[in-house]
Amino acid sequence: MIRDYYELPKPGWLMRFFWRCAGADKYLLERATYTDQVKYLCLGGIVMATGVLAGIAGGYAFYTIFAPKSADVLNKTKTLVENSEYVGTDTATVIVAAIFGVLWGLMIFNIDRFIVTSTGKGDGTEKITWDEFKGAIPRIVMGMIIAITISKPVEIRMFKTEIDLAIKEQQDIAKRKGVIEANALYEQKVAEVKKNLGKVQGDIDKKEIAISNLREEISKEITGKNENGAAYGPRAAELERQANILEKQIRDLKGTTEYKEVVFRKAEFEKQKFEGIKDAELKAATLDGLLIRIQKAHEIAGWTITIFITLLFMAIELTPIFFKLMLTKTPYDYLSENRDELIKAEHGIETRYDFYKDKLGQERHLTINHQAEKVLYEKAKIIEVQRELSGYAIEKYRDQEKEKIDKNPADYVQTA
Repeated sequence: MIRDYYELPKPGWLMRFFWRCAGADKYLLERATYTDQVKYLCLGGIVMATGVLAGIAGGYAFYTIFAPKSADVLNKTKTLVENSEYVGTDTATVIVAAIFGVLWGLMIFNIDRFIVTSTGKGDGTEKITWDEFKGAIPRIVMGMIIAITISKPVEIRMFKTEIDLAIKEQQDIAKRKGVIEANALYEQKVAEVKKNLGKVQGDIDKKEIAISNLREEISKEITGKNENGAAYGPRAAELERQANILEKQIRDLKGTTEYKEVVFRKAEFEKQKFEGIKDAELKAATLDGLLIRIQKAHEIAGWTITIFITLLFMAIELTPIFFKLMLTKTPYDYLSENRDELIKAEHGIETRYDFYKDKLGQERHLTINHQAEKVLYEKAKIIEVQRELSGYAIEKYRDQEKEKIDKNPADYVQTA
């Protein structure tokens, strides 16, 4: 459209893209004012930014939930060279989290787009009345829920270092507790089986002590600490012979079926102890989840910072809703209303504004669908004519049957 008094700058592709994000009519904006164009550019930018933030937050939350867990969250910050237990980024989880993040972002984007486009101008003034606010409450509640879901993953990412340290302390406590319990259970079971050996174990312990003393004496003989000269003499040989005899006796005692069973059971108990320690490691790894990170974020940041972050995202999410309620009518709005009235008129739809009052005394519009009423009127008349013709046909059929009866009543009775 060429105007002598006003010429609009040609919108770029980015501006038109944000118009679409805001759900605005490109045809009307190109014929409105530059102020209208910038207004819907900003609204579309907010909606797009919300969708992008939601996608990033959703993808990060998904990865946090399903990523491989480590019994030491700080291991994730080290390289494989520094730590052989390093848990790196899981490629499969990253791909799935990215897909989920994109889908989540698109879903939030479409919800926001719907909220913005379905929010009217209210009474067309900058003042937000109670009736306008009351009508926008469902959209405001939806926006608050979306803002909370976006803010929590962002919050745990902001305080990731502090959260990792807090989780590491809790994991260490859980691991220490598990190790202590496993060792205590192992010692208890070993003490029980040793007790069952009774005299056999006592003899083995005494002979082991005697062997230790003999070996010590042999060492003194060889080194000359007994002042007999530093040599392997007859006394050292005799001591060696006695030690060998005791060692053979110990081997014989350990070769009994009773002792072998105890050794076997001790090996089982050792295996159970390591399984208990491993189980403690696995339990510690489960502490690295989304819920505990949110809890630790609240503990570390405090309720004031948590609420501030949430309110920040709420402000971003709810800004388009409140701004649309505060905006005054502009040429774009009048063009939009004119377009709607033209389309309704084209299809035979008439709206009589403030035509009647409902039970609460509020003025309501009356919508008349002329084309529908025309079709309904035609259908009703056709049915009425068909009913009249059917009655006329029945009357004629009755007269015809009467004539047959008058001519030959016997045939009629016989037929009946």
